[in-house]
Amino acid sequence: MTPITEVAGRRITLSNLGKVIHPATGTTKGELLHYYATVEAALLPHLRDRPVSFLRYPDGPGGQLFFTKNPPPGTPAWVATTPVPRTEDPRARQVMVQDLPSLVWASNLVVEFHTPQWTAAAAPAVADRLVLDLDPGAPATVVDCCRVALHLRERLAADGLESFAKTSGSKGLHLLVPVVPTPSERVSAYAKRLAVEAGAELPRLVTHRMTRALRAGKVFVDHSQNAAAKTTATPYTLRAREQPAVSAPVTWEEVEACAAPADLAFLMGDIAPRLERYGELLGPLFDAGRAGDVP
Repeated sequence: MTPITEVAGRRITLSNLGKVIHPATGTTKGELLHYYATVEAALLPHLRDRPVSFLRYPDGPGGQLFFTKNPPPGTPAWVATTPVPRTEDPRARQVMVQDLPSLVWASNLVVEFHTPQWTAAAAPAVADRLVLDLDPGAPATVVDCCRVALHLRERLAADGLESFAKTSGSKGLHLLVPVVPTPSERVSAYAKRLAVEAGAELPRLVTHRMTRALRAGKVFVDHSQNAAAKTTATPYTLRAREQPAVSAPVTWEEVEACAAPADLAFLMGDIAPRLERYGELLGPLFDAGRAGDVP
């Protein structure tokens, strides 16, 4: 029998709650839904008003993975959508996860949440965040990403910009920077300048080029996710991995102290205790007074 639950007055059909999604830990779909309901107060502000893209993995990381921007078939009428015109489809719309019922509905699809650096409430392609994705090429690890993150933190501070770190939930780190609303093209150009500079200043450690052959043993500073059409894994999202890894906010003290990849590897069960201990480390992203001007 398919269970139906009521969340804040919305009836939601749930399915296969006992299905194992993350085989390394035996984590079930029901446990995934419980995780998202538990962290909703921290997660929802990062989703709200942003068109959401889903990486779906309904059969776990070893099954079929597919990325979708369009509202999935069967999306309830009460789930908000927003126009996001694309060249191939000028009438395209995307889901917005605005509340707990929408979050539970989306979580039942088994998804990674991915969001752009702009909100639908602003003018099109006007960013309120800058992101730098630090991606290590083996044998480099997140330990090397931390060294680069500290360098970039100082560089951003020199331009009057405050940065915050989170794990990617995979191998690397993401730096998030609150900015006053700025056209995405301008943010992208500045982010690229930062990546190129970092490559010049730390040539043995950093590359700004995407070519895989150039990335071995270095940290790729990916600036491309500032483009209006690009997205980044949303803070607190689970990732399609063997274990239920989370894209988790971290303190700068943790970045400074990181000595091994395990130091910055967080699973689903780690997040509620971290929220209790640290609060919402990315809360300043929503404080307009912390946003800086893009040079």
